[in-house]
Formats: sequence, structure tokens, C-alpha cells
Amino acid sequence: MKLLAQNKKVGHDYFILETFECGMVLRGTEIKSVRLGKVQIADAYARVKNFELYLVNCNIAKYAFGNLFNHEETRERKLLLQKRDIIRLSQKLKTEGLTLIPTKVYLKEGFAKIEIALCKGKKLYDKRETAKTEDSNRRIEKVIKNYID
Repeated sequence: MKLLAQNKKVGHDYFILETFECGMVLRGTEIKSVRLGKVQIADAYARVKNFELYLVNCNIAKYAFGNLFNHEETRERKLLLQKRDIIRLSQKLKTEGLTLIPTKVYLKEGFAKIEIALCKGKKLYDKRETAKTEDSNRRIEKVIKNYID
């Protein structure tokens, strides 16, 4: 598994409830650009439309050696997930006010895969609380490490 892109801000801005691995439908020179690692998912999100899952705002840079058949950089890309999971996700998105955010793009056995997370947004006080707990955990680990050595 080769990691191509990662969205590190997801853990800071959202509570991650569940993750899914999806395939991506890519056209023409998109896969060549993805294999070179020219993918940005920082502002991307996923949505359900007509019981199909789409990735919106994902930027795949143009392939340098492509000619007039080069791809469009920020088009909606279809994600491949089982129908029952898409239906379950769409119900959760409508009722609970959750969102789907991509966390990783990677190659698995030659195919481009994307990991999307079902997330709930954090408030400012939640972000402060997680920062406090992470800081205290770091301090505890440091004390334990020094005590053992």
C-alpha cells in the first residue's frame, strides 16, 4: 500500500465516527497523475446523489505528458462502495447532520483507493479539550519513558 495523500486536519476539526475504503472511478490521464502523487484532498468532501457516492473538490493535477486528451482537474469523481453502505450513509447524513470527509488516498494492488470518514464537526471547546488530553498524554509518556530508563 503506497500512501499518496493524507488529510491531517480531519482529526483536529472533526470527530471520526466510522471509516470506509472506496474505489475511485478515474478517466484517462488521471490515474497517471495519481500514481505520481499529485492529489490534494484538503478541501474535498463526499456526497450522496441518486444513491451514488461522489467526491467533490478533489484536485488531481494535470498529467505533464498528456496532450489534448488531458483530464479536468476538479471534477466530481464517482466513488465505488456497496449499495447498502451508501443507503445507510445517506440516511445518517440526512438525520444526524454528519459529513463525509476523505482522509487518505493510496494505491492498493495497482488500484487507487480513498478512505472516507463519517465525521461530526467539533466545536471550539471540543478542540481545546482534545488538545489538553493530547498534551497530558504526551507528558505522561515522557515521565514513564524517563522513569523506565
